[in-house]
Amino acid sequence: MPTAIPALARKAAFALTASAVLLTAACTGPSGAGATDDPAKDTTITFWHAWSAPKEVEAVGALVAGFEKAHPRIHVDVVGNMTDDKINQALRSGGSKTPDVISSFTTNNVGKFCSSGALVDLDPFFEKSGIDPGKTFPKPMNEYTRFEGNRCSVPLLGDAYGLYYNKTAFEKAGLRRPPKTWSEFEDDARKLTVRQGDGYRQLGFMPNYHGWESTTEHYLGQFSPAYFTESGESNLARDPAFVRGFTLQKRLVDELGGFRRLERFRATLGDEWGPKHPFHTGQVAMQLDGEWRLGMAEEADPDFEIGVAPLPVPDDQADQYGKGYITGTIAGISATSRKQNAAWEFVEYISTDTGAVVGFANAIHNVPSTFAALESPELTYDPRFKTFLDIAAHPDSTTAPASVNGGVYLVTIQQFGYDYESGKVTDLRAGLRKTAAQIDTDIAQARG
Repeated sequence: MPTAIPALARKAAFALTASAVLLTAACTGPSGAGATDDPAKDTTITFWHAWSAPKEVEAVGALVAGFEKAHPRIHVDVVGNMTDDKINQALRSGGSKTPDVISSFTTNNVGKFCSSGALVDLDPFFEKSGIDPGKTFPKPMNEYTRFEGNRCSVPLLGDAYGLYYNKTAFEKAGLRRPPKTWSEFEDDARKLTVRQGDGYRQLGFMPNYHGWESTTEHYLGQFSPAYFTESGESNLARDPAFVRGFTLQKRLVDELGGFRRLERFRATLGDEWGPKHPFHTGQVAMQLDGEWRLGMAEEADPDFEIGVAPLPVPDDQADQYGKGYITGTIAGISATSRKQNAAWEFVEYISTDTGAVVGFANAIHNVPSTFAALESPELTYDPRFKTFLDIAAHPDSTTAPASVNGGVYLVTIQQFGYDYESGKVTDLRAGLRKTAAQIDTDIAQARG
């Protein structure tokens, strides 16, 4: 496993907040306006991406080199370390310096990219190439790359969330396997918790929403919620999955010592991206996290064996065990590009060519984003990493749907989670109704 932190993971802590302020609703141009170029002629396209670590930049270079070898008449100018803010400004301003192809870590912005017309609808290109996205990409990835019938992006590798557990601590607690249901998880978390003074010698699990990757959307993903109704209104107060998800988390908080005690302990723990992460040190026995954690944890050289498994599921959904929450990088073609056919050749290659996807996944150690790549014998990985490949391919895995105002609704839900777990809000159902109303108001304002 790699020692570098995948770029998707590094950006995750900022993605929700950033999505609230990025992009505008102004249309940047009609989709397909530049799809008249001849990709068989010698041409150069520009590709902006957000990767910045040396090994990641090297991997992007290899990906581009593979494309140029397969398409010798199309040359790619690559610009790295580009944030969504920079990409948005370029897409809105247009002009000769606008990138033809962009890549973003923030799936939450797909709704804005699509509804604003900043990126072209790719369905006509898929149809022309004879590619069925539904048979090419796993269901969650297929979902988070489109909005209201507009497929303005494609998945370009992904992140899958699962459960890491300390096998040594499990053995000491008499636990023989990782929990498969939330009731088993609660029991295990209690058994694995060893209190010490006003804190813990070992905490079974840090349930608080500030506990690194334990966000509302990652928890809720295991309950398969429907965030919106068919008419586009927030479903937060209607779908019982939300009540169940918030109730489960709050019960864990209370059972494992209470919000304040847990927060005091959390304040003493190491940084999420450093070697002293509390899972690495054995201070926390179970951790909700993405595929990148395995390499980081192994590099920290822990004095215990690391286990990897899917996250638990509700007890009445035991047959769905193995699913998880999926997110990832997306790529798209600028609506102002005058080289959209050539740009499509590049986008098609990096997102659907099995060799290209596998090679890129091997290089930066993210989850492949096509069914064919997930099953490729050319994938190289720690055997435990297969858990995340299986989660990505699982038919019941979930993601958060796109919205016209990006991830604003997810930020709103997360804020409610903070208020509910801390006791600031005590009436769950009333709080969900109020939060849903706020989400509907925000979306209405975004639509104008």
